[in-house]
Amino acid sequence: MTYSYIPGTCNLGKAEIRRRQIVAVIGLVLTLASFLGLVAADTANSARWSLFAPLMVFSIGFIQSRKKFCLAYGLMGTFNLGKLGDISRVQSPEDRRADRKTATIILLQGVLLALALTVILVSIPL
Repeated sequence: MTYSYIPGTCNLGKAEIRRRQIVAVIGLVLTLASFLGLVAADTANSARWSLFAPLMVFSIGFIQSRKKFCLAYGLMGTFNLGKLGDISRVQSPEDRRADRKTATIILLQGVLLALALTVILVSIPL
């Protein structure tokens, strides 16, 4: 599958999408390991609020890979549809504006997803 840059919609190629998927998996593994560690140590449920950080890693990686859009690239006015490290600049101010808007939405979605998952994990009575 070939990807093309679409302002505010797609700024990642296949290799970059794969990288975001790996980041999401790392965030999920860190979250699960931390959660199990907190439960095994019999900490207070309030200690589970610390899971927000690894859940943010998971959430941002997950959302970016699903949307084929990098938050950081969107904020910097860049994109990468080729091999890793082959970054190009967005030329049009209108396109950069659309990318910044999408990047901001992804950040907000990531925060909300991480917060919702954190609340669930804090609420589990273990």
